[in-house]
Amino acid sequence: MFHAVSEWLSGGVNLLLCMVVLPALFGVVLWMCKKSHFLQTLLVLLSSLLNTLFAFVLYGMDDFVFNIPLTTFGFAYSFRIDAFASLFLAFTAGMFVLISLYTVVNLKKQSYNGLYLLYLYISLGMINGALMADHLGILLFFWEGLLCTLFGMLLIGNRDHPKAAMKALTISGLADLLLMLGILLTVLSAGTGNMSEIHALSLSGNHIVGFVCILLGALAKGGCMPFHSWIPQAAEDAPTAFLVGFPGAMEKILGIYLATRIVTELFVFEHGTAMSIAMMILGTLTIVLAVAMALIQKDMKKLLAYHAISQLGYMVLGIGTGLPVGIMGGLFHMMNNVIYKSGLFMIAGSIEKQTGTTDLKQLKGLGKKMPVTAACFLVFTFSIAGFPGFNGFFSKELVFDAALESHVIFYIGALLGAFMTALSFLKMGRSLFFGAYQVPEGTPPLRETKAGMLIPMSILAVFCMIFGLGNTLPLDTLLAPATGIQASFSGWPHSVLLVVISLFVLLLALLDHLYGSKKDGSPLHAADHIRHAPVLKHIYDAAEKGWLDPYHWLMAAMGGFSDVCVQVEKGIGFVYDKAVPRTVKRAGLALQRLSDGRLSHYLYLAVGGMLCIALLFWLL
Repeated sequence: MFHAVSEWLSGGVNLLLCMVVLPALFGVVLWMCKKSHFLQTLLVLLSSLLNTLFAFVLYGMDDFVFNIPLTTFGFAYSFRIDAFASLFLAFTAGMFVLISLYTVVNLKKQSYNGLYLLYLYISLGMINGALMADHLGILLFFWEGLLCTLFGMLLIGNRDHPKAAMKALTISGLADLLLMLGILLTVLSAGTGNMSEIHALSLSGNHIVGFVCILLGALAKGGCMPFHSWIPQAAEDAPTAFLVGFPGAMEKILGIYLATRIVTELFVFEHGTAMSIAMMILGTLTIVLAVAMALIQKDMKKLLAYHAISQLGYMVLGIGTGLPVGIMGGLFHMMNNVIYKSGLFMIAGSIEKQTGTTDLKQLKGLGKKMPVTAACFLVFTFSIAGFPGFNGFFSKELVFDAALESHVIFYIGALLGAFMTALSFLKMGRSLFFGAYQVPEGTPPLRETKAGMLIPMSILAVFCMIFGLGNTLPLDTLLAPATGIQASFSGWPHSVLLVVISLFVLLLALLDHLYGSKKDGSPLHAADHIRHAPVLKHIYDAAEKGWLDPYHWLMAAMGGFSDVCVQVEKGIGFVYDKAVPRTVKRAGLALQRLSDGRLSHYLYLAVGGMLCIALLFWLL
């Protein structure tokens, strides 16, 4: 029997199909077992580990392409496994084990836990399918399927408040339409939809439109500006488990996967070109603007949501340089961000589970009651802030290196983002875990979070250190073979000067935080002097009112268009309902008055008609 199982596992096609179909089947079973938490937990562990086994077996295989014919004119389900896709599959599978375990424990006793797990597992199948797709049309199929489950998960428990779900559906749907258009143009230009058969297209003519549309569709999936504003809204309305799994992890993985594919494989993307500069500008703006909004938040989940957007900017900036160091830095930062951002959302969910809130104004001094959670938070904070020795430090330094090589303005933007990131987490960390103990009134005695939630975040914290001190593993062992980049970027950063500048930025952030804490009286308000600075005050006011949100611009434009349509409809209704009947009636009355039996009136009508006909012929 062992030989039969081993032989079956060696068949890549079997594994490929199972990774798409089995998650959905397990999701149905979990939905049916919603009343048994123990059985759900057991099934979650078994199914996620089985998915991980399949992914790692595929990771160890040689590249292959598999087609399932669908029609007589040649269209087929086309899948491909290569080093790049299999790495993303394995990373996704490993993260899913921790995310699914956390989710099933976090959602215990929730009435919608079974339905949520169903959507979560269907989403896993969709993500696996998109990562393994060779044909762009098949990738689009799974991509769109993920939009459906995303909408369902946001709507769960919020049917009376569907704002976040509708906002996500509108923004993501618009981005997916761009992706659809880009795929169509690319397929028409290349003569094939199979990525393995597309020879890199030059960025000229119609190819540019296809590239831009696919790129925007990919980056929107990760939450890049201007397709970002549904994520902070979801932080207010959606289950915290959703933030752990999607803005924190899965959507980043999928978006960066496709963005890297088109930059390194489908198109001729070169450093310093117009498209490269545009991508770097987009990345830099995403870094700075999103972290600026994170800086002023007083709710933990919303603060982390803006950081999830901002951190994507580093990935976009790095990949957008088109330089090997930037691409490696962007991909490494994606892996690091998924690890520590998922962990941070897990901490937020654990605190919310016990206290009923993530409002930082109501929470203080939790470190003594939750020491392991506090330790994990410190590790994640050092990682996202780019403190030496932790994973985020090494990936950021690679992005800094590529940004500076491109133009100093991009480097300054990235440093500004690092400065405000450190400020944000100093504010949140000191407010949340230090000082006098405070929780909302009526909260039961606080204790360390449950093992089912503590274990995943602890494992992620350990990986933050492994990927930092042992960065040869992700850079040389994992990413280098997957990307084909020969140069080695592991070990300590090559530029000591850039490291010194980064440390100086962190020191400035600490000094500014101490100044703000003393000035405003508490760590939570340490950034208020920035919020209320003369010019920034008005910008922040406009941003908090939604005036700078492109989604609101779109809704306003649609509202204006709707008003115009209503007026046009009223005008058409007036013409048909009133103007035409009145005209016909009056003409009839006039003709009736003329038809009084007098010969002279009939002669006048005849002569007038003849003159009109003559005039018409003369004009023609």
